[in-house]
Amino acid sequence: MFIVGGANSAGQAAVHFAKYAARVTVLVRAASLDASMSRYLIDEIDRTPNIEVIVRTTVVRLDGDEHLERLVLHDADTGEDTEVPARFLFTFIGARPHTDWLSGVVERDEYGFVLTSSDLIANGGELPAEWSLERAPYPLETSVPGVFAAGDVRAHSVKRVASGVGEGAMAVSLIHRYRSMG
Repeated sequence: MFIVGGANSAGQAAVHFAKYAARVTVLVRAASLDASMSRYLIDEIDRTPNIEVIVRTTVVRLDGDEHLERLVLHDADTGEDTEVPARFLFTFIGARPHTDWLSGVVERDEYGFVLTSSDLIANGGELPAEWSLERAPYPLETSVPGVFAAGDVRAHSVKRVASGVGEGAMAVSLIHRYRSMG
């Protein structure tokens, strides 16, 4: 079993899957786990004999006929590609929201996640100064009336695909509500 990612979610998955799999291999683009994973998880991985961590390595191809049979891994240090057998691949990448382009447009938390609805209310119970409507923000609505955020980019979201899909569907309904009511 292969896990792609070097942050806490990948580490937690590796420790969990190591209880059931004969071998778990964690592939990390970085030179180590130190910059993106909590020390307690790194120590736990080090203590787990059937977890291997391979650094400076990326997956460049998935192959198989009717299911996953092999991966092609790229070693950033040597430049070499290596084919390895694989039946399972889990990816844990993208924990950063990449919302710098929204700076000055919508309110974000200290990590860059977009604040919506009740998360917009400051400690004193007040909406941001730029909120121009008498009503409180709808669920998923950002600090800009009529602009909604859904899924992983939203602060305090569940960070799961099913939740993102559900929030996306909900946002469509809320956009219709906003357009009809303001």
